[in-house]
Amino acid sequence: MNSKKLFELKGKVAIVTGSSKGIGLAIARGLSENGANVVLSSRSQETVELAANQFQKDGLSVLAQSCHVGDEKQRIKLVEKTIKKFGKIDILVNNAAINPVYESIENMSNEVYDKMFNVNVKAIFDLSNLCFPFLKKEKSGSIINIASVEGLKPSLGLGIYSVTKAAVIMLTKVQAKEWGKYGIRSNAICPGLIKTKFSKALWENQALLNQVKNELPAGRVAEPEEMIGLALYLASSAGSYSTGGIYTADGGHMTI
Repeated sequence: MNSKKLFELKGKVAIVTGSSKGIGLAIARGLSENGANVVLSSRSQETVELAANQFQKDGLSVLAQSCHVGDEKQRIKLVEKTIKKFGKIDILVNNAAINPVYESIENMSNEVYDKMFNVNVKAIFDLSNLCFPFLKKEKSGSIINIASVEGLKPSLGLGIYSVTKAAVIMLTKVQAKEWGKYGIRSNAICPGLIKTKFSKALWENQALLNQVKNELPAGRVAEPEEMIGLALYLASSAGSYSTGGIYTADGGHMTI
């Protein structure tokens, strides 16, 4: 087999949450450029349509569908709209997440705690379950959960976010263990510090940037596009024997 064909996604249908910008948008473009029909989603229909318009100008197959992943009805609608448009689901990338506060755990309110778990964990659990019948039907489904190195090694001020990402990592392993018999693979990508709006407060911190430059093996912050390679591998036939894996893309963060 031509090795290039291992990464082809022609005819595949992928849902990518939180994909109007940042890591989600980069991964969505990577999947789309390799042949997938991609469903872009974010809270705002306007912003997701702006992203989709650029895809369409480039000749890529895309559906723009707003979805606040923390809302059960909107999750259901996202899946229904995908099936109505493309007829199936092969790939689910659970990327949407929040981290509304930078605070120690003793100062974290119950309200923020519940909100973070609802969006960062429950939404992945429920959306994966909603997609399950369609992934099972295709017998070659791929779930890619975007976790974080914070779920492996916590940083000060990101405690509850770290706990949610640790939960995502374990959920990924459970999905892989229980759903492997249906031909469904589930893997997690754990990015390090990526230059996105989501992490702007961190990469705009000069003291932190100096620390990154001096201590991180890669010596720099990553761009969102640097997450595409792992996602493409895990979504395609190239990763057909990979499931239950936790993949870091962190510039060596876990070595320090």
